[in-house]
Amino acid sequence: METTRQAKIARLLQKELSEIFRLQTAKTHGVLISVSTVRVSPDLSIARAYLSVFPSDKSKEILDNVNRSAKTIRYELAQRVRYQLRKTPELSFFLDDSLDYLENIDTLLAKDQAAHPGHPENNDEAQL
Repeated sequence: METTRQAKIARLLQKELSEIFRLQTAKTHGVLISVSTVRVSPDLSIARAYLSVFPSDKSKEILDNVNRSAKTIRYELAQRVRYQLRKTPELSFFLDDSLDYLENIDTLLAKDQAAHPGHPENNDEAQL
């Protein structure tokens, strides 16, 4: 159960991390990094940031680069939130693959519809 304070800090960190990554992605042409979710521990000392990377084929490489520069990112974040937070939490970054999961489901549904074109569940006119 997330407290109100955890939720506020998570939103603040998500907003500021998104801005940091937006400025960094201006330098890396063709790769878009967005912060989909931030979860903060109850003692506010650890923050887990979930990143969504587009195109997804470069996601592992980008995540490795981000994890290598986590201390620099934490420093930049601390400079941005120094008046809102006393201590900046330790950052750990994870890959948010929910978009890939949704794309996989859509692909499977499209294959099923192509395999069974006359099936009543696949036919929109049959529901009328």
